[in-house]
Parts: sequence; C-alpha cells; structure tokens
Amino acid sequence: MNILVTLNQGYIRPLCTMLYSLSLAHPDTVLDVYVMNKSFTDDDYSFIYKNIKSENIILHDIKVDDSMLRDAPVTDRYPLEMYYRIFASKFLPENLDKILYLDPDLVVLKNLSELYNTELADNFYAAASHVSRPLQKFNEIRLQMDTKGPYINSGVMLMNLKLLRRKQDFVRVFEYIDKNKNILFLPDQDIISAVYSEKIITVDPYIYNMTERMLHSPKSIKNCIDAEWVDKNSAIIHYCGKNKPWKDNYTGCLDKYYRYFSEGTGSR
Repeated sequence: MNILVTLNQGYIRPLCTMLYSLSLAHPDTVLDVYVMNKSFTDDDYSFIYKNIKSENIILHDIKVDDSMLRDAPVTDRYPLEMYYRIFASKFLPENLDKILYLDPDLVVLKNLSELYNTELADNFYAAASHVSRPLQKFNEIRLQMDTKGPYINSGVMLMNLKLLRRKQDFVRVFEYIDKNKNILFLPDQDIISAVYSEKIITVDPYIYNMTERMLHSPKSIKNCIDAEWVDKNSAIIHYCGKNKPWKDNYTGCLDKYYRYFSEGTGSR
C-alpha cells in the first residue's frame, strides 16, 4: 500500500502516532510511506523509525523544490507543505499509479484496503466531504467553482497518480491561486475542490474522515451515531482544525484514540 504524507518538522510527533496506528491496522501489509518535505534529516527519520517500532513501514524521502509556490498564501496553521499534495504526481516516482494521502493529525482504527481499492476510473481523487448543503453552496460561490462537485476535506485522499500525470494542468492551478489567494480559507482543499471538483468521487466521512465536530452534529445525533458507533465503524479519526488531542485544551471524547496510540510510540 502506497501512503503519502506532507509535513514539516513541527508535526513529526503526531506523524509517529499516525504511522503507528496505521501499522497496527495493517499487520500483514507492506506500507511504503512517501514523505514529501523540504527539510527532513537522517536524524528525523531515525526518530520516526525508533518511535513507530513497525517492521512493515518503509519511509521514502521525497524532497520538494517549492520555489514554484513562493506566491502561495500560508499561515502558521497552513504552511507551504500543505500544497505539496496538489502537485504529488510531479514529485513522486513514476511507477506509482495511485497513493493514499493521510494527514499526520489523524489515527487509523481499521484496515483501509477497501478505501485503497476504490475504483477511481476517470477521477483524480476520492475523498470525504464534511459540509452541509448550505455550506456547499456558500463554497461554490466563494470559490467561484465552475462545476457542482463536492467540497472535500483534503486530510484523506486517494489519488489517481497515473491520470494526474496525464491530465493535471499545473498552469490552471497557479492561475487559480494567483486570482483567488485573498479568499482562500483552507488553501489546499479550497484549491482542489474548486479546480478539480468534477474529478472527485466521495467516500463516507463517518467511516474515513470522522471528526469531533461531526460526532456532535445534529445529523449524527438524528442517525444515532455516537461514541459506541465510532468504536464499531469508523476507520479514521481526523483531528482537523484547532482542536488537537496533544494540546491541553482539547474538547470532546475522540482524543482517547490518539492517547492510546501515542502511548504506544512513546513520542508524546
């Protein structure tokens, strides 16, 4: 299974926790993890290997020249590395036909083979959407989306690298960034959703991109989706936004999964 992560050194500890959980969920699978970065050192990789204690994970260092992104908007919460996933097909080995992107701020509870084997056909991505219909409409207007495709969360994405290499138009991406950089709230997923919405198929967010906010939403309450349901059904818990389980001000109940896996790594 090919896995992609993009990050800077500030997220190495959460990455260890994520990779440890991924390894436990796939004990009989070789996991080739491609780490797109601009500054990781040999010591960083030694630290990761030491803490994940997993014999089935192989880390591949993918250094990125991000000079082409010098004008892209960034913040403390959204560094330049978040854009790397948009251009993954440009930097990853050409023998990879597909890859599953995972944010470092998530944990994996169950085997992801079904997600990984999703039939992408003529689509670039498979991902989950967290937004309601009114917010979907708002994003269509805000981002000037040309099509009625989904606004997705980019923290979990199956990527059709073979098709992206053939058909992805980088010029279109750069033109969109240049024109709209002042209105981008969540830059990478804003861009992916706006430029490629017609090339995205959706997966179940409650299974593959579960969040604290979703758990406590009116829709979840109406459909009896609670902590017990998550235990039995959710494959990925995603700690997106500011509510991070490694911070003292975390609110909610889903941090128990992160604490469990982080204790296993010893990298807290």
